Amino acid sequence: MIKTIIIDDERLAREGLKGLLKEFSEIEIIGEAANVDEALELIDKLKPQLLFLDIQMPEKTGFDLLEELIETPIVIFTTAYNEFATKAFDVNALDYLMKPIQSQRLKDAITKAKKQINDLEHNKDRDKLGAEDQVFIRDGEKCWFVKLSDVRMIESAGNYAKVHFDKYQPLIHRTLNALDERLSQQVFFRANRQQIINLSYIEKIEPFFNSGFLIYLKDGLKVEVSRRQAVKFKEMMSL
Repeated sequence: MIKTIIIDDERLAREGLKGLLKEFSEIEIIGEAANVDEALELIDKLKPQLLFLDIQMPEKTGFDLLEELIETPIVIFTTAYNEFATKAFDVNALDYLMKPIQSQRLKDAITKAKKQINDLEHNKDRDKLGAEDQVFIRDGEKCWFVKLSDVRMIESAGNYAKVHFDKYQPLIHRTLNALDERLSQQVFFRANRQQIINLSYIEKIEPFFNSGFLIYLKDGLKVEVSRRQAVKFKEMMSL
């Protein structure tokens, strides 16, 4: 069963979608919300795998909701406005359904959701966010869904963090400590107070000042590993 939450400010739209979803025995509707604040509370409490998410809602939009989540469920946008289609796919939403929702389009979207959930469950580190997990990142008007395997490094910027992936370096409103607690140590390593690196992007390691390391990442970035973290790194990477 796919644990699902419907988020839409229109009650009739929620009821209509629930009616359509009765045809899909694999979908378990565990909650519904009329706005972003209600949705955040439900998501935190119920841990859904799938969201049917309206975009244009009072006060906060569906994009605003995604910005506040660290671990993002699979998202199928539902909206009456096709003007948001490009932006929805820019953030790698699984699908984008126009209202009134057509049964075949809904079936296609659920088929894709099932496949993605099966893939995620097969690979997922259930305690921490790992390489196969994806996160939603928003910086100003730009939005992305990013697979964590594509993130090379995360740098502290006060109460913000700079996320390095592809050619982008957006800022997110998260501290490095908070992110460090959520990321799998099998994938990410806290090199120092300012930087977390993806272990798969390490190209070479050299001894450095005061028994530390200097790590070279594949994109040419150099990262200093403090003496304390160098000891931890050796212990973690040893047979």
